[in-house]
Amino acid sequence: MSPPRRSKCSKTSGSTSGSRHFTSEHDLTIDLQPTLPGTRLDLRPLRADDWDALFAVASDPLIWEQHPNYDRYKEDVFHEFFRVALESQSALVAIDRANGMIIGSSRFNGYDAERRELEIGWSFLARSYWGGKYNREMKQLMLDHAFQYVDRVLFVIGRKNIRSQQAIERIGGVSVGLQTVRGVENAVFEITRTAWSSNVLERRMP
Repeated sequence: MSPPRRSKCSKTSGSTSGSRHFTSEHDLTIDLQPTLPGTRLDLRPLRADDWDALFAVASDPLIWEQHPNYDRYKEDVFHEFFRVALESQSALVAIDRANGMIIGSSRFNGYDAERRELEIGWSFLARSYWGGKYNREMKQLMLDHAFQYVDRVLFVIGRKNIRSQQAIERIGGVSVGLQTVRGVENAVFEITRTAWSSNVLERRMP
């Protein structure tokens, strides 16, 4: 399976947040760095001054033990991850609504207007928020946003990262094959707009 291709889209101007907006041939403009309020958590654009709080979460080695980049808990390694996330202008931080603390991050990638698809990835949460509810709400907010513009969302996950694969399957992800990226074999999952909208009651269960 080939990776998502960047479509021939133009970057719009006038955004006060600095986030990326793309306008497709169908005149649909997608904000790749939106602010998305939820029930348990909010998502907002990643900022440079989020470094300390986000690294405090990411410095836990157990978060990355099944990830292909298992050393991402190290400061120099995560610094590169953080730099790329900032430059992408499509990265979000997750904030616990109960205490205002940053608890994780995720990112949109590879918007393709012609194929009407988008990738969600680079997601992680503090271990104290593992268990399904927070991850499900983070993905729900991002998927609800994405499906205003695309018909298919992809998740590219390290083949040995069973925990993340199971988490995607729990929200409706379907395996569609394998993909090798920079020498690392990954499992690819998809959720379609049709599948996501057909199970609205189950996916909104608390």
